[in-house]
Amino acid sequence: MKRGTEHFIAIVLAAGLGKRMRSKQPKVLHPVAGRPMIQHVLDLVKGLGADRTLVVMGHHKEQVRTLLEGEIRDGKIEGVVQDPLSGTGHAVQVTRPLLAHYHGAVMILNGDHPLLRAETALSLLQSHRAHEAVITLLTAHLENPKGYGRILRGPEGQVTGIVEERDATAEQLRINEINTGVYVAQAGSLFELLKEVKPDNAQGEYYLTDTVCLAVQKKLRLLAITATDPNETLGINTRADLAKAEKIIRRRIADKLMAQGVTLLDPENSRIDATVVIGQDTVVYPWTLIEGTTQIGEDCVISSHVRITNSQLGRGVVVQDHSVIAESVLEDHVSVGPFAHLRPGNLLRRKAKVGNFVEMKKTEIGEGSKANHLTYLGDAIIGKGVNIGAGSITCNYDGVKKSQTIIEDDVFVGSDTQFIAPVRVGRGATIAAGSTITQDVPPGSLAIGRVRQVNKKDWARKQKQLHTRKLQSKKAKKKG
Repeated sequence: MKRGTEHFIAIVLAAGLGKRMRSKQPKVLHPVAGRPMIQHVLDLVKGLGADRTLVVMGHHKEQVRTLLEGEIRDGKIEGVVQDPLSGTGHAVQVTRPLLAHYHGAVMILNGDHPLLRAETALSLLQSHRAHEAVITLLTAHLENPKGYGRILRGPEGQVTGIVEERDATAEQLRINEINTGVYVAQAGSLFELLKEVKPDNAQGEYYLTDTVCLAVQKKLRLLAITATDPNETLGINTRADLAKAEKIIRRRIADKLMAQGVTLLDPENSRIDATVVIGQDTVVYPWTLIEGTTQIGEDCVISSHVRITNSQLGRGVVVQDHSVIAESVLEDHVSVGPFAHLRPGNLLRRKAKVGNFVEMKKTEIGEGSKANHLTYLGDAIIGKGVNIGAGSITCNYDGVKKSQTIIEDDVFVGSDTQFIAPVRVGRGATIAAGSTITQDVPPGSLAIGRVRQVNKKDWARKQKQLHTRKLQSKKAKKKG
């Protein structure tokens, strides 16, 4: 979204407690599509080109400040503390010292409105400027307006005020046009109006909505814009609201990805975070979860019941069913799964293959190497063209420290091999099946690390006879 031709300052209200969320953390920090809901709002004003962004904090201010610490330190956001918490009007009023000499437009948004689109906010800003309004508010028509302040209009349709639900009459409660809490106002006039606001209401608070009534009384230019999609104006007050917002925003993400050339076989059942990037002609099957800063290249296949978090996948990668990938890098044409678990810190080079029931942690697998099944690889470096047999493990922890296993290029590892780290296997070596490797293996060598087989003739029959005699002896003692 390109910035407007005129300047404006954004004020984001994030001081509320959010009692109905029944949570130990601030409402605005609850994630929607993988990001705290306030971050969606801050991204919106950043995209609109706000000259300054002020965030008003109150309840749990330390937690909110911690989230925004980097942006506050870099000067991208200015934090303002509201104390005491005396309503939305007071929340805006506490920003005045930072805006003492500013008389331009301010856009006021709530930190719990993650669904608001940039297009709608920009339209509100442009309409405000075009009509030279003092206050412009965004309204919406809801089938069920419960919990929201109602818009009051006169006989000619003009806005005459806003009444909060707790203060509304029975007749006013039947109004389905609601105040969304999104405003654009001229700073100088707004702060003058806020001086006259009184806490004469059921909450005993200073309502920002009362500035609308005052503007009407003073015959100031007031403008109301109705949102075309009421969903984007919904605030998050409960866990049910959070679930509804999650569903809406994830559908938007899915639509955007499909428009960019990604195939989602079942968009309603593919959960993809807003921060994820997926390349053209990649196919995503249903019941997948792709999170965080994950980047997936072109022509990949992500099968069902896969979870990928903060990872980078190259072109043509195949991730088969029921695999988990976290904080790992997969180069082009890598194959993973089914039922593979890649814990943080892995690097899979081009055309590497990790098969079913393989677990990896802090391991590099070289180009074209394979660990097809039933294997654990931790703290290891594996070269090119290596075959890891089934049931092989790196024993990387001795109870005190972790050590590394290095397997050089073109090594063949037989099934059921244990590598007791630290150990190095030289290029082109072969490890016999069932071996326990405790020493370095020279290049091109055959390593056999198992006890010599001993066959005891007729042992099984004799053991069975011995067991039978013991049972008979016990029975005889009982009868005696």
